[in-house]
Amino acid sequence: MQKIKKRAIIVKMSDKLNNIVLGSLFLIAGQIIIWFANNSQFVWEWWKDKPIITCLIYSFPASLIFWYGSKYSYAGLGEAWGARLLGFGVSYLTFPLLTYLILKESMFTPKTLACLILASFIIAIQIFWK
Repeated sequence: MQKIKKRAIIVKMSDKLNNIVLGSLFLIAGQIIIWFANNSQFVWEWWKDKPIITCLIYSFPASLIFWYGSKYSYAGLGEAWGARLLGFGVSYLTFPLLTYLILKESMFTPKTLACLILASFIIAIQIFWK
């Protein structure tokens, strides 16, 4: 009987972790889409002065992906604040990386590095603090 209880606890923990990971992946994908929605105008000349087309192309997929990100994050963390702060944390990981790789703006300034560290702490607190 004790073995069955332990197995049920492990499966429950595994489901929570799977939901957190899946939610995080959806949130990261959503952040990537939003990065391009906001910054394509700075990367490619064609996107300048095309806000309506940009919104039409990016808004539905981003909203749908964020919806699933919230769903799975909430299922894994058990609270809306946890899902929200996880989304904030992953946004501060994706934005500097994409900005560095595509716009060639350094993410290695003291201010940005401090924010990256704080975002990592926020993610860790939401996942590991019970």
